[in-house]
Amino acid sequence: MRVCGGLSDMRRVQAAPTTARLADIAAQAGVSEATVSRVLNGKPGVAATTRQSVLAALDVLGYERPVRLRQRSAGLVGLIIPELDNPIFPAFAQVIGQVLARDGYTPVLATQTPGGFTEDELTEMLVDRGVAGIIFVSGLHADTSADMQRYEQLRAQGIPFVLINGFSAEVQAPFVSPDDRAAMRLAVTHLAALGHERIGLALGPKRYVPVQRKIDGFLRSMADVLSLPAERARELVQHSLFTLEGGQAAASALIERGCTAVVCASDMMALGAIRAARMHGLDVPGDVSVVGFDDSPLIAFTDPPLTTIRQPVTAMGQAAVRALLEEIGGTPAPPSEFVFLPELVVRGSTAAAPAGAAGAAGAADSATA
Repeated sequence: MRVCGGLSDMRRVQAAPTTARLADIAAQAGVSEATVSRVLNGKPGVAATTRQSVLAALDVLGYERPVRLRQRSAGLVGLIIPELDNPIFPAFAQVIGQVLARDGYTPVLATQTPGGFTEDELTEMLVDRGVAGIIFVSGLHADTSADMQRYEQLRAQGIPFVLINGFSAEVQAPFVSPDDRAAMRLAVTHLAALGHERIGLALGPKRYVPVQRKIDGFLRSMADVLSLPAERARELVQHSLFTLEGGQAAASALIERGCTAVVCASDMMALGAIRAARMHGLDVPGDVSVVGFDDSPLIAFTDPPLTTIRQPVTAMGQAAVRALLEEIGGTPAPPSEFVFLPELVVRGSTAAAPAGAAGAAGAADSATA
């Protein structure tokens, strides 16, 4: 991976030159050695799907493709993400990069870092490099306090772009989002079925669109599922940062308010919530249940394995690329938001509410009434 000025080309790193064994490639691709030979020598008479299988086998086994078989790039496409610390963002980068490469484009990854380049600076650098388009993930478009004019200026320059996670009616572009309201419904319904009544919500700053949507979904779900009025449910919402430390701080405050379950706006926050419970001498899930959001890579292997709301990263990434390539190809769809349904993944961080939780919840509600 080449890094330059905050940007990195996600081109495949070729293995060192080696003599490819036809038998290995044939076994990996599920074809005959003769077929492999025909593909490597660029001879006709091989189906397109078979040819792709052989090329994929070369990639998997680490062999270089012959020069004649290497696909020429149709152009550069920029991908701007906030960070690499949260594993959900590398997951988006991987999906988007793979889809772009499959369509012949070279993805260029641009990552923001504290004290480093801003989104506007990275955008300018990508435009200077002649990118055919840009995909923004969880960028300033998700911040209701940000000036959306920057995106209209980008469009005025003739640069197509697509925005993931965050919507603004002021920006005329394709948006791709998970259904945050449905995600909260899944979490609340699951926890209520386990007997939890005092359910808290830990999330980031309120100015972000996904946060606002999660709050809306949470309040509606608490009213519909647990008959808890919105004004009471709002007392169970705690804002912090989208980090492990932020999740710990938010969950600590919610636990002190008597919550037996905490829904978090990210898996990183959920890991912080588990830490907060343990610092209070509580067991997860015996005393406190925790639900995350994202289903980040490796999150199934935490202690305990995290129950979470899976963000449909693959489908969202594919849709973002399709929308961008349509724009690049001159056949853009009308500006709209493509919303994808999330999925509840139940693991080991949620369990039945502890005995007496219902009575404690009622007392807590009476105390705050």
